[in-house]
Amino acid sequence: MSNKIIKIALLDMYNGEPNQGMRCIIEIINRFSPVVSFKIFDVRLKSELPDIKSFDIYISTGGPGNPLIGDGNWDVKYYEFIDSLNKWNAENPVKKHVLFICHSFQMACLHFGLATVTKRNDTSFGVMTMHKTNEGKTDPLFEGLADPFYAIDSRDYQVVQPKLSVFAKKGAKIISLEKIRDHVQYERAIMAVRFTDYFVGTQFHPEADPISFVSHLRNKEAKEKIKEMKGKKKFRNMLEDLLDDDKIYRTNETLIPNFLRIAINDLMKTKKTFSN
Repeated sequence: MSNKIIKIALLDMYNGEPNQGMRCIIEIINRFSPVVSFKIFDVRLKSELPDIKSFDIYISTGGPGNPLIGDGNWDVKYYEFIDSLNKWNAENPVKKHVLFICHSFQMACLHFGLATVTKRNDTSFGVMTMHKTNEGKTDPLFEGLADPFYAIDSRDYQVVQPKLSVFAKKGAKIISLEKIRDHVQYERAIMAVRFTDYFVGTQFHPEADPISFVSHLRNKEAKEKIKEMKGKKKFRNMLEDLLDDDKIYRTNETLIPNFLRIAINDLMKTKKTFSN
């Protein structure tokens, strides 16, 4: 089994917009070369989706726009695809592993009926603290991360009002929440969910690396927009956080690698068992 390639499908949800996120994800995947190979599928722009028999691991990216609205084509196909993966896992011994990020995470929470997705009063953007729930403290996705840990957050929408009876029925777990904001009365948004043993998702961007983010901040238009949105002091604090080895670097080096290691080990083990 060790010389057989495990195939990863990257579901591109960026809607054709240039982004650093995909580059960061590919960079992380390349750390696992030559055990894995990958292929990108442009979901929102071209309605491309992989043949589930041909791939083992799926990473569905973040992206811009309203997660409540599709065009009636790509979004329908995407939800059908997620259902087909779930059905596969219910019927087959070798499982498909999926990581949903940001936009994809919001869509998955909606699709599985776990919570409500609403527009935030203002944009959440920058280096944020992520707090583990009791379930999150033992979830292997977060192994090696402190509590709280730090990640890049970039969203106009939020997952709130969890339907706990649906969580219980589906065996899903909330594994991370956003920081407590004592000065406002807003509900804490859900930042990560363990949907099943094989499906997991994060609202934040675990792929983000400081170099890419600092590069983005060097863009004059982006810099001024962030300063206007957050103020000069918070902008300076963000730059300091980006250079701290125990913050964004640690999450980038830990979370998606954890997901991939867990998936690869499970696939190797089960494929070896069923090939004997």
